[in-house]
Amino acid sequence: MLKDAVDLSSLHRVLVIKLRHHGDVLLTAPVFSALKSRAPHLEIDALVYRDTAEMLTLHPAISQVHTIDRNWKRHGLLGQLRGELGLLSALRARHYDLVIHLTEHNRGAWLTSLLGARHGVAEKRHDKGPLWDIAFTHFHTPIGRGNVRHTVECNLDALRRIGIHPAPEERKVTLVPGAEAESFVEQKLAEHGLAGQPFIHIHPTSRWLFKCWPEANMAALIDALQGAGQRVVLTAAPDAAEAAMLGRIKGMLATPAVDLSGQLNLKQLAALAGRAKLFVGVDSAPMHIAAAMGTPTVALFGPSGDKEWGPWMVRHRIVTSDHACRPCGHDGCGGGKVSDCLATISVADVLVAVKEVMGDE
Repeated sequence: MLKDAVDLSSLHRVLVIKLRHHGDVLLTAPVFSALKSRAPHLEIDALVYRDTAEMLTLHPAISQVHTIDRNWKRHGLLGQLRGELGLLSALRARHYDLVIHLTEHNRGAWLTSLLGARHGVAEKRHDKGPLWDIAFTHFHTPIGRGNVRHTVECNLDALRRIGIHPAPEERKVTLVPGAEAESFVEQKLAEHGLAGQPFIHIHPTSRWLFKCWPEANMAALIDALQGAGQRVVLTAAPDAAEAAMLGRIKGMLATPAVDLSGQLNLKQLAALAGRAKLFVGVDSAPMHIAAAMGTPTVALFGPSGDKEWGPWMVRHRIVTSDHACRPCGHDGCGGGKVSDCLATISVADVLVAVKEVMGDE
C-alpha cells in the first residue's frame, strides 16, 4: 500500500491531459475506464488537441472533452490569447481535485499549477526545470532505456503511482463511433453492395510515409485477396500525399476495390473498421482504431516499435522483418523516407498472417 496513495473518495473531478497525435490519444482510453470503474462518482474530463477529440468523445467514462486548437496561433497574438484564456476559464470552472498529465508537454505543468488541483501526476523528468517538480505531487517512474512496454501500460502507470492497479479487463481501449457514424457507414456500404456483407478493411497509408509498405506490394496483396474471393474496402486520410499514394496503388490493381478514401471522419472510420472481418494496415491511427473496435488486425511494422505500439487486446498478427537495427524510429533508412525493414516484407508473409488471423474463413 502506497503511503501517498490518493483517496479517490475525496475527489470530485479529474482532468486527464494528452497533447499528442490521434493514436496516442486513443491509447489513453483505459485511464478513463479504470478511474471510473474504481470511483463511479468521479467526473473525469479530458484535454486534447481539437483534431484528436473524436478519439475520446462519447467515451462512457468521460464527462467533458476540452480542446486546444492548434490553429489559434494563426489568428494572431490577440486571437491566441483569447483562445488560451477561454480554455483556462473553462477548466478553472470545473474545480479539479486531480490532474493526470500523460505527456512531456510543459503546458501540463503550467495548467496543473494554475488550476490549483490538490494532486497532480506526471512522469518523473530531469529535463523540465523547477516548474515541473513544483507542479505535480506524484511522479511515476519512466521505463528504463533499453526496456520496452506497451504505451497503454505506460499511460496506466500514472494510476498505479497513486494506488490504482487496473485489472486486465479495465485496460481495454474503448472507442464509440456513435449512431450517426454507424448510419453513415451503413449507407456507404449499401451503395457498394456490401450491406451486411463481409469485407476486409485495408488502410495502406500513414501520415508518416516512411511507415508505409511499398505500393506495388500493397497492390499485389489486394489483388491476391480479391482473387481469393474477398471483398476489400480501401481508406486513406483526406491528405494530398495519402490520396496520391492510394491513387497509385489503385492504378496497379487488376480488379478495382471499394474506395472510401477521404470520405470518412474518424468516427465513421471506426464504424467501418468495426464492421470489417479483418483490418490490414501499417502502424497508424487507423490500426489502433480497428483494434479498439475489436476487429482482428494484421499490422505491418518497420522503423516503429511494435511492442510499444502494436494492436492492443485484439486478435492480431504483426508482420515485420528481422533487421537488427529496427525499431530505429528514423524517417527511413538514412533519413531517405524509405525503410528497408518494411520494403523487405513479402506479400507472401502478409498473406500468411491474414490466413492465421482469419482462421478457416
